[in-house]
Amino acid sequence: MDDRAVFTAIVYVLTSGCAWRHLPGEFGVSVPTAHRRFTAWTKAGLWPRLHHAVLDQLGARGQVDWASAIVDAAAVRSKRGAR
Repeated sequence: MDDRAVFTAIVYVLTSGCAWRHLPGEFGVSVPTAHRRFTAWTKAGLWPRLHHAVLDQLGARGQVDWASAIVDAAAVRSKRGAR
């Protein structure tokens, strides 16, 4: 199976929020193949390396504004005395 097709299918699942089982057949990639590659690539550390490579490319072109950042966080109230 072509890595590019699998990558495209995985990015679709991750960005659309659809369940793996609902991956559209138009990608030409089976659900088990897409999920298996996602798992393998995750274990191999692909996603952080890819993220850094993209940031490096954009930074080299001056297309990243390093003066600002967005932090995503959640606050959850804990019960008093809970451990």
